[in-house]
Amino acid sequence: MSSSSAVIRLQNVTQRFRVIQERPDTLRELFSKMFRHQSSFHDFEAVKNASFEVPRGQTLGIVGRNGSGKSTLLKIIAGVYKPTSGEVEVKGSLAPLIELGAGFHHELTGRENILLNGLLMGYSKREMLERQQRVIDFAEIGDFIDSPVKQYSSGMYMRLAFAVATEVDPQILVVDEILGVGDMSFQEKCFERIRNFRKAGKTILLVTHNLDDVEEHCDRALLIDQGVILADGAPQEIIATYTTLMTPEVVGAH
Repeated sequence: MSSSSAVIRLQNVTQRFRVIQERPDTLRELFSKMFRHQSSFHDFEAVKNASFEVPRGQTLGIVGRNGSGKSTLLKIIAGVYKPTSGEVEVKGSLAPLIELGAGFHHELTGRENILLNGLLMGYSKREMLERQQRVIDFAEIGDFIDSPVKQYSSGMYMRLAFAVATEVDPQILVVDEILGVGDMSFQEKCFERIRNFRKAGKTILLVTHNLDDVEEHCDRALLIDQGVILADGAPQEIIATYTTLMTPEVVGAH
């Protein structure tokens, strides 16, 4: 039974990808494999039978090792992937920050991409022009705002993407590692905006390897490993479980 306050709900969600093991170099090799019934691919389940809900106003941290399925899970929620099986329900406007440069047209300038992103999110040109200077001021990328974004560094991408996503005032904000590419002062500026979002009752999903950020900013956390949600609970409890799961050298890296 789903909760009426849930703005995100996943039920028995599985995401399966087909992985090519080796690519034939010639047509002869291809036909040879076909006639011998040799398979050159296998199926890989990045997310396995995931079920959880996120109530309105909650900040949920998602932790796990590299390749555990965290980013895939966010892309399912953001609608980038349609799950192989299961049900996904999202209520409200959602701004995803799940890949650097995602949603940007590389040949357009930063200023033009602000307008384009706003239009794609359902805002009018007039509304985005009213927000444009606030986005530019927050992003702090100077004259690069009028340069094609293909010339941007990863830090510039992140600054502009975060500024746009948070200025359009979404009901749900999804952030995947993207804050890790910024300098410390800008990261703090971003987290101050996230804190304001929390105070305003927004729903936030945060994937990060920085466990201190999970403990400080999240109300709840999930631990995912090899596509399976292993634990769901208070951030401190999940961090302790995650730390136990990790090998000593990986824990030291965090």
